[in-house]
Amino acid sequence: MNSPVNGGMLEIHDLHVSYGQVDAVRGVSLSLAHGQIVSVIGPNGAGKTTMLGAVMGLLPSTGTLRFEGVDLHGIDVEARVERGLCLVPERRELFGELSVLDNLVLGAYSRRLSRATLKNRLDAVYARFERLAERRAQRADTLSGGERQMLALGRALMSAPRLLMLDEPSLGLAPLIVQEILSIVRGLRADGVAILLVEQNARAALQSSDHGYVLETGEIALSGASSALAEDPRVQATYLGGGTDDD
Repeated sequence: MNSPVNGGMLEIHDLHVSYGQVDAVRGVSLSLAHGQIVSVIGPNGAGKTTMLGAVMGLLPSTGTLRFEGVDLHGIDVEARVERGLCLVPERRELFGELSVLDNLVLGAYSRRLSRATLKNRLDAVYARFERLAERRAQRADTLSGGERQMLALGRALMSAPRLLMLDEPSLGLAPLIVQEILSIVRGLRADGVAILLVEQNARAALQSSDHGYVLETGEIALSGASSALAEDPRVQATYLGGGTDDD
């Protein structure tokens, strides 16, 4: 089992998450440093989404869970967002009847945000996602799949996260759109945002990350530099011969 790196941005050690009598995540240890992109791959039902839910505070867990040295246990979801954690869920969970602009504004839900700061964040999102700027008055439920994923990412960025957790950002998207989305994700690191990437496209995930973990049946089966994992015969045989499905 891999121990977390001391002083890392996110430190997970011996994490356990259960649904009743079922242990969905068992003894997982994972670390992520500032400025890093870390990917987690694994088969359907491995516990990847569950792990993200625990980090975000959506699910109860036991074990060590620290963000920038602070114990996250007992800190609610809103407080975790305030500290710089943000999750883009697999289903994106947009407000379909609202406009692109309204969805983005809801991403910056902090009551303490000034109008000037809100405008600056909107301008930054529109600069990164030009299509969202073009469609700012359009209802979210009329967007294409790729545009919806861009909106989900943009909405997350409105909270000014320091660690962005992405659950299957490529799900249901055409290959060219996947490359565009992951290129944007890689670009976020240049702006100081660390990324924890759960991705069903194992090849794209390993190509886009610095370090990778393979999660199987709730446990870490393999971990290492992403380039090394991509060359591992077991990873190649199981995950790189074709796509895998998510939790």
